[in-house]
Amino acid sequence: MADKRKKLFLAEYGNPAELINAAEKMRDAGYKEFDCHSPFPIHGMDQAMGLKRSPLGWIVGLSALLGGLGALWLQWWTSSVDYRLIISGKPFFSFQAYVPVTFGGAVLFGAIAAVVGMLILNRLPRLHHPVFNSDRFSRFSDDGFFVSISSDDPKFDAAELSRLFENTGGKNIEVVEY
Repeated sequence: MADKRKKLFLAEYGNPAELINAAEKMRDAGYKEFDCHSPFPIHGMDQAMGLKRSPLGWIVGLSALLGGLGALWLQWWTSSVDYRLIISGKPFFSFQAYVPVTFGGAVLFGAIAAVVGMLILNRLPRLHHPVFNSDRFSRFSDDGFFVSISSDDPKFDAAELSRLFENTGGKNIEVVEY
């Protein structure tokens, strides 16, 4: 019977430059299911990993537009169609009075979309990740730089990964089973 446990390869690097170099080599080798871990954001890491631009801006912008239009429609419907009152001789649709609520609706819907979209796009909440089974990985939040790759990657090959990690300067190469 074959072992059904998944594996995660983890390699440690000495500095951000080595980590970016390793990410570029992983990307160029065709790996997709890898991640880089560092104690601080590293400029250029997205390009080195080959990540696309996030669609979150479009999600937030479209949600804000729909929220604003929805608030404007609600105000128009209530004052011009459903409950028509002539107040001080103003027209039924006096849009100047609707600007604050329209803006508030846009901000509310945009903020909700930002939070929900970020959680979905980042696949959160994830209560446990296999890298936390490694003793050395606890250094990533202090002074460690790591690359991890899951056996879910279609190109996963343990021997090839070991050579790639060694060639890029990876130290403490570790296999974590989960």
